Amino acid sequence: MHLLSAGSVVLFVATILRQVSGLETVVGLYGQTLEIPCNKEAMNAEDVVITKWKYDKGDGLSGDLLVKKKNKDVSISATDEYKSRISLATNSSLILSAPKLSDQRTFTCMVVGSSDISEYPVNVVIYKAPAGVEVSDKAQELEIGKFTKLATCVAKDTNPAVNITWMRNNKPLVDSGKGVSIRASVQVDPVSGLSSTSSTLEYSATKDDTDAQFSCSVQHNLGIQLESSALTFTVTYSTENIVLQVLAPEPLVEGENVTLKCVADGNPAPTSFNFHLKGEVVPVKNTDRYTLTAVSRDITGEYRCSLIDNPAMMASKNITVNYLDINLNPSGKIIKTAGEALELSFQIDSSGESKVSWTKDNVKMDKEPTFNKLQYSDSGHYESEVKMGALTEKASFDLIVEGAPVIKQLSKQRSEDGQHKVLICEAEGSPKPSVSWSINGTSLDESPFINGKVTHKITIVPTVNLTVSCTVSNEFGVDTRDIIVSSHQSEDVDQTKLVVGVVVGLLIAAMVIGLAYGIYQKKSKQGSWKTGEKENGSSEEERKLEEKVEENSQKAEV
Repeated sequence: MHLLSAGSVVLFVATILRQVSGLETVVGLYGQTLEIPCNKEAMNAEDVVITKWKYDKGDGLSGDLLVKKKNKDVSISATDEYKSRISLATNSSLILSAPKLSDQRTFTCMVVGSSDISEYPVNVVIYKAPAGVEVSDKAQELEIGKFTKLATCVAKDTNPAVNITWMRNNKPLVDSGKGVSIRASVQVDPVSGLSSTSSTLEYSATKDDTDAQFSCSVQHNLGIQLESSALTFTVTYSTENIVLQVLAPEPLVEGENVTLKCVADGNPAPTSFNFHLKGEVVPVKNTDRYTLTAVSRDITGEYRCSLIDNPAMMASKNITVNYLDINLNPSGKIIKTAGEALELSFQIDSSGESKVSWTKDNVKMDKEPTFNKLQYSDSGHYESEVKMGALTEKASFDLIVEGAPVIKQLSKQRSEDGQHKVLICEAEGSPKPSVSWSINGTSLDESPFINGKVTHKITIVPTVNLTVSCTVSNEFGVDTRDIIVSSHQSEDVDQTKLVVGVVVGLLIAAMVIGLAYGIYQKKSKQGSWKTGEKENGSSEEERKLEEKVEENSQKAEV
């Protein structure tokens, strides 16, 4: 129970004055001393000779309370229960202690002056707010669609009697006769005259009332509002729907456990179910779950659950056990001979669509490798990766292509300084072939062995013409190739012969051009005489021909 009005309530409200039909009214609080004013403002205080208080006893009778004469002490006139409860204030107000409902009457202040007598009647009303709000007869549970006595709310010992309001989730309930029925009653204490109000709520619940909060509140004329603590109820109803839940890791793979949970919307919830496991019905009691342990792909399919007492109410769910199997054959370490074919078998068995990727020596390939005729460059580490959702499988093999070495090319060239001969022997084979020469050289150089290829170089200075052999060998065979290497002296003679030949050739060319030029000149002169043209008519052509002859002569001199 809690107080809802703002501010604190004082223990004693001294006086509340208002005019009712010309009669002044004072409202006092039950049990708290009350001051009833004597309105003598119209008369000069020094002119007051006697002040007297009396009260209305009913039936036209009045009773004296006290008298105060000028310059005299107060004299208590009352002989009834007021005798010990009254006194006079310095301002002539009547002080009434421990007021009660029987004090709700008219009290009159009579003032006698030197030349006038006046009376000031005051109507007294006593209020009492309830000490609290009590709730009793609370229902244990509510059943959907059934009128049930929810609770009784009581506000005791009040004046005037209070009204009680029932609320659901802080919103007032109205007696509609359809789902809500409120019966209120008021009882009056025969001794104190105080009223006690009770209100009983009958209610027809729905599913929405499962978490609803009910309360009752009262508001007194003094502005005090009190509310009971919140009430909640268990709402019972029959099962209308069931749902089958599958509790399993994602993705579900073989070896995992799967728990089937049958959820019913009834309250209280059912605790006995039938689980339909691919043709087998398994009843369970005092639980809503059934666990499949270490599942395999074979359990993939539809599963159902139903109520034991109502088999027609059923729910179903499909379960898929994800799997991804790959088979690569051959695998591991594979040794083949160059030129052979290698047939790969790669199979995928999965519960869904998968994606495949291949790498060779950790470099991604565009497609699955095929080997119709193996080359040394095919050697390497191959790995396939298959993905299906969150599942991943890998398979790999190491391919080694072996074979007898073969010299692909044997060549020679001059060194950069022109003083040496560099012999180059290019070979392929696997395992790596060893290279040997039939002559000793210097500056031996060997390239890295990559994709079955190796290049070997030596530098020599031949003094005579030689035939040099390059030999490559490994455990599978040997290959040899020869090359003729000329000495520097023979090369110089060969170069001299080459120069002489070039010079002779140029001289012959010059003579031919000169002869042609002479013939041309002769024809040109004859033509000019016959036609009467000037001899210098072809001077430009002659000049070009002379330049050509001179150029060839220079070449011949070189």
